[in-house]
Amino acid sequence: MTALAENLAEAQYAGRLDLIASRTEKLEAQISSAANLRSMLLNLSTSLGARLREGDLSAQPSIANTSVATASLSGSQQPKGSYSLEVEQLAKQQVLSSAAYGAGTDVVGAGTLTLKFGEVAGGSFTQNVSKPAVDIAIQPGATLADVAKAINGSNAGVQAYVANTVDGAQLVLKGAEGASNGFVLEVAEDVGNPGLSKLAWQPGAADGSLMQSATDAIFKIDGLQRTAGSNVIKEALPGVNLTLTGSNLGSPTTVKFSDPSAGITGAMQDLVSALNEIAGELNAATDPLSGELGRDYSARSFRQDFFRLAGEIIMPSVAAGGIRSLGDLGVNITRDGTFDLDTKRLSAAIERDPEGVAAMFTTGVNGVYGTIDKISRAESIAGDPGSLAGAVSRFSKQMAELADDKLDLEEDQEKMRQRLVAQFAVSDARVSQFNSTLSFLKSQIDAWNASGD
Repeated sequence: MTALAENLAEAQYAGRLDLIASRTEKLEAQISSAANLRSMLLNLSTSLGARLREGDLSAQPSIANTSVATASLSGSQQPKGSYSLEVEQLAKQQVLSSAAYGAGTDVVGAGTLTLKFGEVAGGSFTQNVSKPAVDIAIQPGATLADVAKAINGSNAGVQAYVANTVDGAQLVLKGAEGASNGFVLEVAEDVGNPGLSKLAWQPGAADGSLMQSATDAIFKIDGLQRTAGSNVIKEALPGVNLTLTGSNLGSPTTVKFSDPSAGITGAMQDLVSALNEIAGELNAATDPLSGELGRDYSARSFRQDFFRLAGEIIMPSVAAGGIRSLGDLGVNITRDGTFDLDTKRLSAAIERDPEGVAAMFTTGVNGVYGTIDKISRAESIAGDPGSLAGAVSRFSKQMAELADDKLDLEEDQEKMRQRLVAQFAVSDARVSQFNSTLSFLKSQIDAWNASGD
């Protein structure tokens, strides 16, 4: 009876549990397929971006006199041509030292330090009204080291430390680069805890020493003088950032750019090969008869975007007739749904417009990398139900719901089994009683028959 109860309970729920198992298996396959496509797309975007940053696919800048500056691409546009660079003066930060103390643990008094920023020129100070002054409270009993800590904790843009020199312990203050980032140090002293005024500094003050003045960088590009408040100059040249490191007054150096044409053909072959790997997986996954994602709208949407790559204009700022699409670089879609590279057309494009071709291979928002990266990012948004990541999220949610349904069914099945076992146990008891009564009657009859009466 117990076995019968278990078999009946299992049979009652077997069909529904098998259906859940089948749906779960299908969802697992769909999650795997969508996640694999998203991963392949992300890997393509990442590897292409890394290759661009390594420099073999874009016109990388170089400076003949490497001691003067370093250059890097800003990504705003494809640089071209050559430029002369002459650095007259580097941007510097103001460095100020205090009068000497016996040790960094010496008590300095109490009150308020006020840092005011602006230009220090000779014996004058012109405050920069766009940069507010910073007040720093110094508590009674504070040491020279405590003052340095308080200044650093104020986030005023001034670095402070205690230098143990031959003259004693001195507070050193260092500001940011640029003439407008000079500073003075004013003191409002606590009359009950004097001594803090020893740290005050104004141009021409007796206490403290101006070790270095804050200055702007002065440089010439193509003979035209410029200034900058930092040695790191964004867009110093079109598409190029410069970091000035030395001066070459009177001896201009040359900034020029490499020719990336040689690496582009190989890169395009690698790109088409990678696109075909994704295309193979995508075609199989979206097959309407056998594909795991054949009926999924997010996969179909991705398929449309993916196969538009060959003809899509990815350099919208380029005029018609210029290099603006992968098709202009020789990429075509074949009848079997794969990508093909026409190397003759690519060679002709490089020969006709090498700068236009090179411009396709930057880390900017447009071009080959920017377009693929944009698709990759869009397909990685889990909150978008129309993306591959959204499909994974949607399928995962359905799996969680099926798991809950399975758990509920298994609980119901167990309850039914227990109920049937309890019911059949009563029947077992009754049958046992009947068998006991039957055995008694048989033994009585056998006894009567044996007596011969």
